Amino acid sequence: MPHLVILYTPNLDKPASQGGVDMSGLCRALADAMLAVRDEQDKQVFPTGGTRVLAYPAAHSAISDGGAAGIAAGLGGDYAFVYMNVRMAKGRSAAVHQRVGDALNAVVKERFAEQLARRPIGITVQVDEGIEVFDAKNSSLHPLFNRT
Repeated sequence: MPHLVILYTPNLDKPASQGGVDMSGLCRALADAMLAVRDEQDKQVFPTGGTRVLAYPAAHSAISDGGAAGIAAGLGGDYAFVYMNVRMAKGRSAAVHQRVGDALNAVVKERFAEQLARRPIGITVQVDEGIEVFDAKNSSLHPLFNRT
């Protein structure tokens, strides 16, 4: 862990000039931001080999009023939505939770500045801490980063 899962409306899978966003670039920027977060002892919060960002377009969606208010406001009715949820293991401080949220939100503000200014779009960034009832990990990634 952590795992950041992004669900988004498929109308964002377009070039930025058409109101979309580079989802692969967004995923990389979010992963880099997560890896840069430090705790109160200036240690990297998330293990490099365990940090994952996955984005999925929604096969089906309905947003708000379907576009009527956007059309009436002259912004168009092609609403978009992005939901980002990062789930991390239990035990980190409230300050770390805030740092993670702030880091992710800074990426969102930068990457979606044009869309937020030009089209009706909603973006949620959520940080959750999990209490695992079962937690098995099988990974050949971690050893790549745990070498001394």
